[in-house]
Amino acid sequence: MSINYNVKLTINNNNNNCPGTVVEGKKINLKKKKKKKKPISDCETKQMGASESVPQKSIYEFTVKDSKGKDVDLSIYKGKVLLIVNVASKCGFTDSNYSQLTDLYNKYKHKGLEILAFPCNQFLKQEPGTSQEAHEFACTRYKAEYPIFQKVRVNGPNAEPLYKFLKASKTGYFGSRIKWNFTKFLVDTEGNVIGRYSPTTSPMAIEKLDLKKTLPCVLS
Repeated sequence: MSINYNVKLTINNNNNNCPGTVVEGKKINLKKKKKKKKPISDCETKQMGASESVPQKSIYEFTVKDSKGKDVDLSIYKGKVLLIVNVASKCGFTDSNYSQLTDLYNKYKHKGLEILAFPCNQFLKQEPGTSQEAHEFACTRYKAEYPIFQKVRVNGPNAEPLYKFLKASKTGYFGSRIKWNFTKFLVDTEGNVIGRYSPTTSPMAIEKLDLKKTLPCVLS
């Protein structure tokens, strides 16, 4: 047997200060409870582009590999201004950037500048060849005299430790992740990362922005 109960409901729509429903003279608050925000996990933080902490304090503490796989201790660049670039041979920025990097190096190589190029295939697979092929491409087509290192990853858990350091030192507008080929980092003579530049910032623009005033042998 079912029993039906008649309950008098009065909707209170007029009193803005007391929103809710009155049941037999009693007000029931219909406001939604605020949900507690779920803490962001470490994985989600990395996906959002948050910088990873690294123990190294200077770029001179890193060792990288050249295009033939031999170790290169970056402390050999102490006292130099470094422009570090992730390069690719099949990118829309390839021609303009490689051409200007060569011009910039030829202009300032005797005044304290070194350019370190790291081929990377993470962006639409635009550096598909081997490290030695990337080296040959830069040196043959663009007369690059600066070092072209072994291919690296610049994002993700397997990123080159040097790039983890660079990204932790200087984040971009939308987080620490490298967004595309030809992102550039400027390092002073003390090994400190002092500038980060987007792929659309040309090497010659960096000359005007920061390079000339950073080089020890160039007067601003």
